[in-house]
Amino acid sequence: MRNEAKVVAITGASSGIGEATARRLAADGHRLFLGARRTDRLDALRREIEEAGGTAEFRRLDVTDAADVRAFVAAALDRYGRVDVLVNNAGVMPLSPLDALQVDEWDRMIDVNVRGVLHGIAAALPVMRAQGGGHFVNIASVGAYEVSPTAAVYCATKYAVRAMSEGLRQESDGTVRVTLVSPGVTESELAEGISDPAAREAMKAYRAVALPASAIAGAIAYAVAQPAEVDVNEIVVRPAASAQ
Repeated sequence: MRNEAKVVAITGASSGIGEATARRLAADGHRLFLGARRTDRLDALRREIEEAGGTAEFRRLDVTDAADVRAFVAAALDRYGRVDVLVNNAGVMPLSPLDALQVDEWDRMIDVNVRGVLHGIAAALPVMRAQGGGHFVNIASVGAYEVSPTAAVYCATKYAVRAMSEGLRQESDGTVRVTLVSPGVTESELAEGISDPAAREAMKAYRAVALPASAIAGAIAYAVAQPAEVDVNEIVVRPAASAQ
């Protein structure tokens, strides 16, 4: 399904789901503004998209910094004149049992996974209201619906993303759409941030059956492609062979 070209800003666009989403939405004809900390990867992705005939720009982005997220959205607005879609994708997943007391890692998950999404909403919602419409696509996880050992804090952050998304949807007058996309096990770099040895080994087995990131990009593209009067609220995507 193809629809009119939109301006799409994507956080966490340097790898995984964000990178795959950038490729897919660029191929669908949308104009992209990409954000992440690793600008070398963003520049390579921009060049790849442009060589394929697409349109993309990028800016370094730290979603834990509210002012930086405002500047990111403002830069997208300055470049394209509007921001139709914000994909709040940036996330981290340093799993560990609670008794490991990895407080710094807990704080990092809260800062990126929860505050990062809130910062995106705070930056883009006034823009979308002013232009008469827009669309938030917030990336959660199957961890927004269930909790497993070592993942209590991570799941808590994703439950929060689910709650914030639903609250934003209910508060909308219909001009701003909200979609929550919750991936099951997906190929990404998230597991590389696990410092706890037992949790890291357990995750290797858990991730034995995984979706390609392009599968999640396809779900996002479906939601973005719907006409303005259709709001796809929640999409859960799991590997067909997984019971998780």
